[in-house]
Amino acid sequence: MMSHAAYVFASYGIATLTVAGLCLWVIADGRARQRELRELEASGVRRRSAEASTGEAR
Repeated sequence: MMSHAAYVFASYGIATLTVAGLCLWVIADGRARQRELRELEASGVRRRSAEASTGEAR
């Protein structure tokens, strides 16, 4: 039978691994989105927010 301390340490370990995995996933996904934006901008696609910063009105 698992002792109370072992249960608590196992729970904290699982929670830590889960949070670390989520952090790594968010970082990797953010880098992928930035890479996609660079590729789109290199191909001539521009963001609507870029138009607003130049002062162009619709």
